[in-house]
Amino acid sequence: MSLKDKVALVTGAASGIGKACALKMAEQGASIVIADLNLEKSQEVANQIIASGGRALAVAMDVTDEAAVFAGIDSAVAQLGSIDVLVSNAGVQIIAPIEDFKFSDWKKMLAIHLDGAFLTTQASIRHMYKSGRGGAIIYMGSVHSHEASKLKSAYVTAKHGLLGLCRAVAKEGGPKGVRANVVCPGFVRTPLVEAQIPEQAASLHITEEQVIKNVMLKDTVDGEFTTVDDVANTVAFLAGFETNALTGQSIIVSHGWHMQ
Repeated sequence: MSLKDKVALVTGAASGIGKACALKMAEQGASIVIADLNLEKSQEVANQIIASGGRALAVAMDVTDEAAVFAGIDSAVAQLGSIDVLVSNAGVQIIAPIEDFKFSDWKKMLAIHLDGAFLTTQASIRHMYKSGRGGAIIYMGSVHSHEASKLKSAYVTAKHGLLGLCRAVAKEGGPKGVRANVVCPGFVRTPLVEAQIPEQAASLHITEEQVIKNVMLKDTVDGEFTTVDDVANTVAFLAGFETNALTGQSIIVSHGWHMQ
């Protein structure tokens, strides 16, 4: 299950979970495309990989822009030779009670999470088919791909939608050697989650400590946050898995928050 000589593209890879996934796969021998809106930070991650003896390329990409997605992925293939792994990770979080949730925010959330996953899949899978080598497509879902929480109607909807996209891609791509799976983390203490703590405290009229203990971690087996390394190790495993024995699945990485 080696990633040596593979090319992996990670969206939203300038920070957080995406960055951890990129660094982990680089450690295991993959060439990495760092795709993110923030080109400066993407280049910093690419430079970190290059300084460690790896191969990396930074690409500016708005995953909701069809032209930008196709141009970025075509450029990466031209420079690195292929796309063998796609990690569709780019995402944002907006929370509000459903009666107050702005329609513009709803559309923004679905565009980034679902349109972005579709467009990067479409652009990548064409190269995977053409190469004859197949590949691995990994979507960054969430426990919210299976569970719901208050204040997150758009996020829950989008993350549930990734399960359907994954299963359709697994069915279509299987005969051509393309596997698709969803990684579903619990709460990972990234800046995205840190920002939610005071927001939820204000919305739910509880303290920030109560948000962590009684909302975010109450259903875990040990009261612990999932780490970026937990998620990155799972992504690297799926990226290197060589057969259709593992496709169309959701892998939950949540300290037991959700079990299936």
